[in-house]
Amino acid sequence: MREALFFEVLKDDRVRCDLCPHHCVLKVGQSGICNARKNIDGILYSLNYGQISSISMDPVEKKPLFHFFPGEGILSVGSWGCNMSCPYCQNWEISHAIPRVREFPPDQIVTLAKDHKSFGIAYTYSEPVVWFEYVLDCARVAMKEGLHNVLVTNGFIEEKPFKLLIQYFSAMNIDIKSFNEDYYRKVLGGNRDVVMKNVETAYKAGIHIELTTLVVPEDNDSEEEIGSIAKWISTIDKSIPLHLSRYFPNYKYDRPPTDPDKLENLWRIAKEYLDYVYIGNIAGMHENTVCPKCGNLVIKRNGYSVEIVGLDKEGNCTNCGHHIAIRK
Repeated sequence: MREALFFEVLKDDRVRCDLCPHHCVLKVGQSGICNARKNIDGILYSLNYGQISSISMDPVEKKPLFHFFPGEGILSVGSWGCNMSCPYCQNWEISHAIPRVREFPPDQIVTLAKDHKSFGIAYTYSEPVVWFEYVLDCARVAMKEGLHNVLVTNGFIEEKPFKLLIQYFSAMNIDIKSFNEDYYRKVLGGNRDVVMKNVETAYKAGIHIELTTLVVPEDNDSEEEIGSIAKWISTIDKSIPLHLSRYFPNYKYDRPPTDPDKLENLWRIAKEYLDYVYIGNIAGMHENTVCPKCGNLVIKRNGYSVEIVGLDKEGNCTNCGHHIAIRK
């Protein structure tokens, strides 16, 4: 447990959390929407500081990041809690419940990353926003040790803490869950415009950005919606990779998995606006990186087996010389 960084003390020992746009106002003994921040005797505390539910060396492609150190492994850590309420949550056991955990101080996480020859640390699995203080402390130590920090997030965080956090990060995968603001607010418990603004902020700060949309049948799988998402991304930079990920029934949703033919069609629509669009959760389906100018195969993928086949040392296509948006 650790005292929170972003909160305001109100009358009668109440506190207001200023970490995310919910701005939960809590009486003594109450926890926020995320369940991970609690008013204890008039002070807001992070309950999950250092509590790790999952830790593993993963392919960086699993985050998913296809254009950041492709083919490399990264130490990935997760805690518990989330500040959104997606009814189809794929990790609900750690996002909406408190699982078994182990205590890891930040220095130990960094040591583990170095011992495993990881190029960095990914904060993932559950929502890192709600273990903000721990992520920040780990990221600061990791940066000093020459490691890259990677955030896998829903992007639902206030501007001030986000701008503090991004000073220590090299890459992010941010969810764009929908282009429908009402759906974002009423069904997911978030705010589309906040997420979009944070994507733009991170991009302008020079952070490597990739975006993911979990395509959920009947919720966000229309051609119009995916086209709108891709078009908006292109106004920032058409070389930002978009991952269209296949939904599987989980948590409160028992709808069948997303139809592969539907994903194929949505992939084609997104490709009208973007250079790099990938399909996730279906092996062998639009997982290779090809040059957007000449179509040359640049990175060949078979699941998490990755082979760089068409990229020179300067990051250019070996066939036509076009610069490929890859960081390594």
